[in-house]
Amino acid sequence: MTPQLQQAIRLLQLSSLELHTEIQEALDSNLMLELADDNEAENSSVEAADAGGDNGVDKEAQSDADLAMQADKIPDDLPVDSDWDDIYDAPPTPASSAPVDSGEREVVHQVGESLREHLHWQMNLTPFSETDIAIAEAIIDSINDDGFLATSIEEIHESLSDGGENELELEEVEAVLHRIQNFEPAGVAARDLRESLMLQLAQLPNTTDWKEKAAELLEHHFDLLVNRDYAQLMRRLKVGEEELKEIIQVVQALNPRPGSQITDSSPEYIVPDVFVRKEKGKWRVSLNMEAAPKLRINAHYANLMKQVNNSSDNTCLKNHMQEAKWFLKSLNSRNETLLKVATCIVEKQRAFLEYGEEAMKALVLHDIAEEVEMHESTISRVTTKKYMHTPRGIYELKYFFSSHVNTASGGECSSTAIRALIKKLIAAEKPQKPLSDSKIAAILSDQGINVARRTVAKYREAMAIPPSNERKRLA
Repeated sequence: MTPQLQQAIRLLQLSSLELHTEIQEALDSNLMLELADDNEAENSSVEAADAGGDNGVDKEAQSDADLAMQADKIPDDLPVDSDWDDIYDAPPTPASSAPVDSGEREVVHQVGESLREHLHWQMNLTPFSETDIAIAEAIIDSINDDGFLATSIEEIHESLSDGGENELELEEVEAVLHRIQNFEPAGVAARDLRESLMLQLAQLPNTTDWKEKAAELLEHHFDLLVNRDYAQLMRRLKVGEEELKEIIQVVQALNPRPGSQITDSSPEYIVPDVFVRKEKGKWRVSLNMEAAPKLRINAHYANLMKQVNNSSDNTCLKNHMQEAKWFLKSLNSRNETLLKVATCIVEKQRAFLEYGEEAMKALVLHDIAEEVEMHESTISRVTTKKYMHTPRGIYELKYFFSSHVNTASGGECSSTAIRALIKKLIAAEKPQKPLSDSKIAAILSDQGINVARRTVAKYREAMAIPPSNERKRLA
């Protein structure tokens, strides 16, 4: 495998953000490459060499020979008067996407605060004694990311006790814990879910409807709520069905994971690589050329190659020129391959774009590989960490690939479509009598989709949908 082909493969499997980094490194290391200004890019962007032919790579020995890189010759000079838009579609501005600002963009970096840092900040504002501070620090260090106390107060007490004259009392640890439980976010430092919900409920205004009954439910009848024994709850609380429903709604409005409100994780931004939109009844696929900076050969250094007489300087310039041409060629090949694969996916999954997940067709890498005459490994690389912007949302290209099950008519139904059908059936079920996995499998069978109960359970769990006994609720 030649170094040029290795570079092409590496660029092919990079995401848009990773490609930005790779391009910046190329700009820093190669004096022949430079960014094309927005105004100049319209008529002076560089088109990479598009020489055809075979580079002698055996397709059986090299599975990635289909990268459109098999040029045995590279031109000495690259054209400098062509435009990328002559080859690729300009980035669209669909109605569902935000308009592109032609001015400079300000990048804002926000550093989040962790839950422990937030609690330590509140601790420093609280009048604690030195002993209480040591206890508070031990408690805060024992709180997990969900906001719950992961260590018992007995263990915390034991870790802080030194066996001396001033032996620490367990009640002192409990007292500091109760003070920390009044910190923000509400419900933090609780030992279990019930205690966390009660702490949050206590901080609600006294004017909150059904607050007292909700507190009674959590304090005395929490097990009945967990088991969804609504008939018993109505008798114990002495309320009707409508009143119980409102009481439960008060509890459901509380946060079961209070610590999740505060996180130091940075947001991950997705830049679509491909745009898909419908024009005049046809689906049009185009590359997002704004996802990567536009490059060109530096004309000044290119002209110096003809003027420099020093052999070492001339060799250096030629090497940089050769690397620059290969890099631009690899970028173009990446775009060509990505556009070809994305177009084929859209052609196969037009029903999904028209009607949604229920119309998704079964598709595997081999199907696309045969269609575009490429190796499956190439398809795998080009669909990893690449995203498609559609009227239905932004999806990773791998989302459009799924296994299938046979239908009664002899056809195939994709697993994505089956998941959508399961979700639709559960959304329409009776709240007081939810559908079991066996019942869902039977309904799908009546629709001609042969799927086992355990398969339904697997798909349901993958969608984070609880089983039927946990979905039971009041109408």
